[in-house]
Amino acid sequence: MTDRIAAVLVTPALGSATPPGVAPADFLRALAEDTYEIVAGLDLVRPVILTAGVAGLEEIAWPGTPVIEIGSPAKAFAALPTADEAVVVSADAPDLPPLLIGKLFRELGRAELAVCPAENGGAVAVAARLPFPAWADLDFDHPDVVRHLRGQAPGPRRVATGPGWHRLRGPADLARLDPGLEGWENTRALLS
Repeated sequence: MTDRIAAVLVTPALGSATPPGVAPADFLRALAEDTYEIVAGLDLVRPVILTAGVAGLEEIAWPGTPVIEIGSPAKAFAALPTADEAVVVSADAPDLPPLLIGKLFRELGRAELAVCPAENGGAVAVAARLPFPAWADLDFDHPDVVRHLRGQAPGPRRVATGPGWHRLRGPADLARLDPGLEGWENTRALLS
């Protein structure tokens, strides 16, 4: 059986979509908690929280979930516990369907990396066979992350893509949240 990790990446910059009247720290925490609930609810996957400078995330984690401080998002995969495969999900995607994460893991059957591209550039999530490929320089916010990674790869088939999704990068992006989708309760509560 394949040992898999699903990690949520939380950085202070992810709170840039904070709506007026909401404290940025509260909004970032709601995003992180909702995204964590997505990965923690996946079957046959160990959840992890990665943080680059956001304190107090142990409070949103289920017992036994590692909360790991990393220096920068580029070091996300290097900081993970030992596993066969991992996916790192940006915390500003609180309504990401779990099925899209599953599709990334499936793509690892034919590629070393799989990317869920964000609709306005960057990556919502990146999955990799571990250890993380030495040839890959991952930048979650690169405007054309798939082309960037394929340009680094020894062959174009080493980077697969799954369906895209959206990230909440500015207040206007809040309109992308679909009230009909399950989940994102904490973010929903702050916005109502």
